[in-house]
Amino acid sequence: MHKILTLISGENVRMALGNLRANKFRSFLTVLGIVIGVATVIAVASILTGLRGSIVSLVEQYGTNNIYAFHLTTGFSDGNYGEERTRKPLRLADAAAIEERAAAVEDVATVLFIGFVDDTLAYEGTNYKEGNLQAVTANYARAANLSLQEGRFFGQIDDQHKRNVMVVGSNVVEALFPFKSTVVGTQVKMSGKMYEIIGVLEKRKSTLFGSDGEDSAIYIPLGTGKKLSPGSEWMMFIIRARSGQIADALGQTREILRNQRGVKPSDPDNFDLSTADKMIGEFDSIFAMIGLIAIAVSGVGLLVGGIGVMNIMLVSVTERTAEIGIRKAIGAKRSDIVRQFLFEAMTLTFLGGVLGVVLAVCASWILMMFVPSLPAEVPMWAVTTALLSSAAIGIVFGVWPARKASRLDPIECLRYE
Repeated sequence: MHKILTLISGENVRMALGNLRANKFRSFLTVLGIVIGVATVIAVASILTGLRGSIVSLVEQYGTNNIYAFHLTTGFSDGNYGEERTRKPLRLADAAAIEERAAAVEDVATVLFIGFVDDTLAYEGTNYKEGNLQAVTANYARAANLSLQEGRFFGQIDDQHKRNVMVVGSNVVEALFPFKSTVVGTQVKMSGKMYEIIGVLEKRKSTLFGSDGEDSAIYIPLGTGKKLSPGSEWMMFIIRARSGQIADALGQTREILRNQRGVKPSDPDNFDLSTADKMIGEFDSIFAMIGLIAIAVSGVGLLVGGIGVMNIMLVSVTERTAEIGIRKAIGAKRSDIVRQFLFEAMTLTFLGGVLGVVLAVCASWILMMFVPSLPAEVPMWAVTTALLSSAAIGIVFGVWPARKASRLDPIECLRYE
């Protein structure tokens, strides 16, 4: 029985392919909507999959055991902007309290965002204005998993004595010192004062769109930053949890900060705590929304393609009325006729799905050739889902023409001209 069904199926497929070859251009136009729909959803899925992989790698490089504390809502969550405008920034005393009282916390680094100053770097007539100036504690390099290409990061002594030293990113070096083999010890001018470059950051292995904020970073000691810009108050803490204790560290940090900031038990937090998992989850929610939009767009293409397939199959039934009559006259059953037309519709849409997959893969390769920094990774689940969906479209929209063909009277079919 299984062999008989296999032979019938194989014969149906051969007949379907023969009919498609006889009407190549018409068949292509029929499945064009399916090709576009499948190509769209796979191309979007490949870009989103590549982007997610890059984001996960980048977040993991900064540390999966890190907690980021800030007085304003971070990420893509909706905050109460009216209430957040009244929040007071975090203080150094808060960082000290976390380090002293949170048993699950290994280290706390502080970042002071510098404002109210001109952070343009000048060296022998060349200026660099794209720098990201921040004042950080000496343990920031350890907390953020920084690596140095040359030189050293500043220490506690540099911070205590408020020395004019800085550690810079690779973009700063390329812009100001394109022909120097080493820049450690070089003096640059910033905000009317001379600063010594004591270290250069190494580029991260994983970056987003080929660049990273650290490539333009300008790090100075926290004490130096407070001297440079006394009015700057906004601070962020990078809290490193002990191995395997991220949940405990998060709970302890929240309790300590609520106590430090005088938050009542019934009131929500007036600060934000973020972790690597939270950041990735927020990106996943955005990617899911973009994916749903892509599915909706491709769904329209598949629907149009399905209607086109139904229309062309109805035309095919009319054109092959005599053939249907002959098949019935020599003993073909209604189920054989239904199976023949369903296989033909399914083959037509499946080949459209294959063309869409090929088009999406080629588009992804071309995109990566012209924009190497944009990751694109074609996921197998998207390819499999697209092919199955395209085949299903053929079955669904081929039912009516197939049933119409099977119900034709063989006598009337033989008389048809």
